[in-house]
This record gives sequence, C-alpha cells and structure tokens, in this order.
Amino acid sequence: MTASGGLLGLLLGVGLLLVWRSGPRAPVRRTATRPGRRRRLLAAAGLTGINGAQLFALQVALGLVGTVLVLLTTRTVTISLTFGCFGAAVPYLLVRRLAGKRRADLREVWPEVVDNLASGVRAGLSLPEALGALAVRGPEVLRPAFARFAADHRSSGRFGESLDRLKDDLADPVGDRIVETLRVAREVGGSDLGRVLRTLAAFLREDARARAELETRMGWVVSAARLAVAAPWVVLLLLATQQQTLAAYDSPMGTALLAGGGAVCVVAYRLMLRIGRLPADVRVLQ
Repeated sequence: MTASGGLLGLLLGVGLLLVWRSGPRAPVRRTATRPGRRRRLLAAAGLTGINGAQLFALQVALGLVGTVLVLLTTRTVTISLTFGCFGAAVPYLLVRRLAGKRRADLREVWPEVVDNLASGVRAGLSLPEALGALAVRGPEVLRPAFARFAADHRSSGRFGESLDRLKDDLADPVGDRIVETLRVAREVGGSDLGRVLRTLAAFLREDARARAELETRMGWVVSAARLAVAAPWVVLLLLATQQQTLAAYDSPMGTALLAGGGAVCVVAYRLMLRIGRLPADVRVLQ
C-alpha cells in the first residue's frame, strides 16, 4: 500500500511538472530588423551582390589609392589627404547615382506592371499566377525579381512570405504600395481589385509625367552645384604642381584654409541639392 501510494504520488508530481512546463507562454514574435542605410542604398541601386562592409572597404581602398597617388605627385600631405577623402567618397556617390537612376527607370515601368496585373486578374488568373506571369511578359528590368517570386511561391506555397521577399527584391516605394495592395486583396478579398489597379496605374503615369518635367527644369541647379564644387579643387590640383603653392598649403594656415574650404563646399553643395531636389518617395511599408 505504501509502495503504490508512493508511485501514485510520483506520477502525480511528474504530471504536475509536465503541466507546468507546458503552460501558456508569451508568443514568440518575429522582430523585423530594419536594414542599415548602406544596405538600403545598395538595394535601391540594384547592387544585391555586395553589402555595406564591402562598400566601406572599397571606399577605404580608393581613399588610400588617391592619397598615395597625389602624395607621389605633389609631395604634400595636406593636399594628398584632401583628395584621398574625395576618392573615398566616390563609390558612395556612384551608388547613390545608380539608386536614383534605377528609381527613375522603375518609375517609368510601374504603370506597365500594374496594367499587366489588372489584365491578368481580369482574365481570371489568381494573384500568384498574375505576379508569376510578369517574369515573362513584364518589364525587362523587373523580370528577375518576379521570376524569383514565382520560384519561391512554387517551392513554399506561402504567398505572404513570398510577397515579403519580392518587396525586398524590388526595394522601391511604389513596389511596396503595389505589394501591400495585393496582400490586402488576397487576405480580405473583394471584386474591386481590378478597378483599384487601373486607378493606381493612371495615378502612376500622371506622377511620372509631372516628375520628369520638373526634373528636366531643375536639372540645371544640380549641374551648376556640381560644377561650382568641382572647379576650385581642380584649380587647386593644378596649382599644386608649383613648389611655392605646396609650401603654402603645408603650413598650419594652409591646412586650415583647405579644411574651411572643404566644409564650405560640402554645405553649399548639400544646400544646392536640397533646393533642386524634388520630394522623393519614402519606403514606409518595408
């Protein structure tokens, strides 16, 4: 009797332990980490093969190369460091330029994407099928992204996760809006998706037309800013071939003059770009 009571007590204790261990717990939430600024810039430029660390390493390498070349030419440390900083900034500026060009190119083709989606939905295709069809009949620049979406959806069957990966591949504010519109249409349902897509396509065409006209008119501001910033430093590089100029810039006063001139150029350039820049779409749905 004692042995059986002890066994029952042991079983009861093990059962209570298991119940306590399997009790309700707080659900595990997936915390989405926001990508860094360099990573977002590389994605916007379509350079998915490199990361922020590699871009930084390239900047450092070009900065060192520029410093060494100018130092061997002028024998002046101050001027060499100045142009080394310019060399380090070149890769970042090129990536920004590529991001702006890609964003402008995508702005022209998004209405075609939306028209193809509306046609596919009107023809009776499901949303995954309509998106997958863009890998064949969509714009050339976006076909790889939609091809990856189609392959991912075929392998996983999870429409929401495939949309998330598609949004990361597109890395564009308009693409975010289109993806979220399709997500809501998939989850909520309804028969107004075709009309919503046609309205969105008309809006995107009007926006692209107005923005292209404004960018053409304001392009002279950006060109003038670049010319105004580059001219004094080109003159400095030419003057650096004279020995008297080199001795002057190696002094503390010359170093302070270069630092002050660089700061003024950076502030003036940023101000001119802000004046001539149109409001850009922000990825608020990523």
